[in-house]
Amino acid sequence: MKKKTLDENDFDIFVIGGGVNGAGILRDAAGRGYKCGLADMGDFGSATSSSSTKLFHGGLRYLESYQFRLVKESLRERDLLLNLMPHISWPVKFILPHNKNLRPYWILRLGLYIYDLLAGSTKLSKSVGINLRNNTVGSCLDKSFTRGLAYTDCWVEDSRLVLLNILDAEKKGAKAFSYSRVTNVQRKNGYWLVSIKSKDRSFEVKTRVLINTMGPWVNSLSQLEKNKNNQVMVRLIKGSHIVVRKLFNHNSAYIFQGKDGRIIFSIPYENDFTLIGTTEVEHKMGNEVKCSDEEKDYLCNFASGYFQRKLTKKDIVWDYSGVRALYENKNVEARNASRDYSFQLEEKKGAVLLIVYGGKITTYRKLAEKAVSKITALLNLKRKEWTATKHLPGGGFKLEDKEKLIVGILKKYKFLNRNWAERLFKTFGTDVEKVLGKAKTKKDLGRNFGSDLTEREVLWYINQEHARCVEDLIWRRSKLGLRLSSKQIRDLSSYIKKLN
Repeated sequence: MKKKTLDENDFDIFVIGGGVNGAGILRDAAGRGYKCGLADMGDFGSATSSSSTKLFHGGLRYLESYQFRLVKESLRERDLLLNLMPHISWPVKFILPHNKNLRPYWILRLGLYIYDLLAGSTKLSKSVGINLRNNTVGSCLDKSFTRGLAYTDCWVEDSRLVLLNILDAEKKGAKAFSYSRVTNVQRKNGYWLVSIKSKDRSFEVKTRVLINTMGPWVNSLSQLEKNKNNQVMVRLIKGSHIVVRKLFNHNSAYIFQGKDGRIIFSIPYENDFTLIGTTEVEHKMGNEVKCSDEEKDYLCNFASGYFQRKLTKKDIVWDYSGVRALYENKNVEARNASRDYSFQLEEKKGAVLLIVYGGKITTYRKLAEKAVSKITALLNLKRKEWTATKHLPGGGFKLEDKEKLIVGILKKYKFLNRNWAERLFKTFGTDVEKVLGKAKTKKDLGRNFGSDLTEREVLWYINQEHARCVEDLIWRRSKLGLRLSSKQIRDLSSYIKKLN
């Protein structure tokens, strides 16, 4: 394929890496009027950013390692983000059973008091003590647990968070290329020349500012490794999760303490399932990223120590793993490695390079804001910060109005059932009507691929949301992979391939 420079692909800012940090930076920069672009070697958010525990939270356990600034910033961001994307984020009450063999009750109470204090003014419930023997949330737990604590954090659909940032950036003029690998970068005449290879073409873009948000691959471009200022080491930590059939019949989640000093979460997931995780094990670049048998046993045994029902690997219906790039510090255990972020910024002969290290999903917006502000200051341009007040696509409503809006959808589209309408709203928010259009019956939505996944919805993912293959659609645009049969997935895959 012939390589050529496209005039329309000259950018002010170009981002390598389409995870949550890269997507957030792209949106922020586009909203400030920069001409910007982004490339990812796979689907947007297909690596670490779609493999999280799917929480906006301060990180209660980070208090033990005295990461107070990070916890405070995360808690403030948690509340802000909840208001900007109430369709893909909502409050969840967490139950912390007191394990008499581990931390004293007063230590847990003090930790949650500090957590509440750092959160400042918030609409979310403050922590309280609870009696597990006369509370619904205690009925599924081992009888040895008699009291605990309850506090509130927030759930977020992580893969859709990434995608909605990308889509909003595109509305503001940005260009985003998925399944497009950056093969080479070089400085030339005050700019960066970035070579990109996708399935059907190779092309080159020119940019004044290059931003590296490649996460675990942050040091993988050999052209950047030669730069001495780019030799900050990252520590790769793999986190794995398992999904089992629903373990309890309420909407609260659990946080469990382990004898090894770690914690895991057990969270209601997709109505009929329970999500359990995460592990934290050292990972070497190049090794396969998957949930090992040892990790599956670890999570099953950990959860079984708290639930009356004992779990084994046979109970697992799905698992996933992701690798986080954290600060290198060999003097602390993986569980205590910092989730904070840092930047390396340099300008050489007019070409600017910004490298992003670390970060967590809750602080992605603040990270992006700070990153773009660094660029703005360096270029001596006055571009105002704006993302703290502007909702993501489909999120232009108040959280307390969510139920009313779902009822409105059921009235307008009478062929929908409750579960179907709720799934669509938690995916598209107020953009549901753009997807369903003027449909009056199920037949108006075309072929049904199973679990109320219709041709209209599939085409929306492909034409409007960059879905390229069946995995994009059933695991990141939705979580219908948990419900579709193997045959239904094969049929859907064949349908998508015919369109590409």
